[in-house]
Amino acid sequence: MYHRTRIRLAATVAAAGICALGLTACDSGDSGDTVTDKPKAKASASATTDEKPAAEKPKKTATPGVAKVGDTIALTGLEDGSKLDVTVVKVADPAKSSDEFTTPESGKRFVGVQFKLVNTGTAAYSDSPANGAKITDVDGQQFQPTFADITAGPSMSSDVRLKPGAKALGWIVFEVPKASKTDTVQFAMNSGMANQTGEWKLS
Repeated sequence: MYHRTRIRLAATVAAAGICALGLTACDSGDSGDTVTDKPKAKASASATTDEKPAAEKPKKTATPGVAKVGDTIALTGLEDGSKLDVTVVKVADPAKSSDEFTTPESGKRFVGVQFKLVNTGTAAYSDSPANGAKITDVDGQQFQPTFADITAGPSMSSDVRLKPGAKALGWIVFEVPKASKTDTVQFAMNSGMANQTGEWKLS
């Protein structure tokens, strides 16, 4: 019964998000959809004391590679001032259910991805983050999240509300075939309806 209630709650939140999009989509312009896999540059460690001035030792700046586990991607939503820094923190594959009542279907397994969301914009963020996530295997098959709690840690809330500067951390769980090798995970704001999607390499 608890499991079904969570599903109904998520569906209600998703429906509310879609209705809100109907009021804001007109602001998105003609930019079109994009998928970005470029991580934000990580802050470099401070230089140690050296007899040579920093100006004489220019640092070589490497082009950021493809985002992977541990990397952060900056994403924008449909509304003005709607921005998130999204990090794929950890991956649990396979993931173990935290109770005996919720288990994968026969021939499938749970894969958990821990996301960290930081509101870097000027507008409040309100969404059901799992609605904007999907995982893809090496054959190109895509899988949507499922509602399950795993032993790796607390699930991402189905109703996240963040003021500017606030953050959220939680696991989103996917159900994939046991034979599938996961390749990438994607995340987009506005329950997946935003024009920009972030992509992280898992393998």
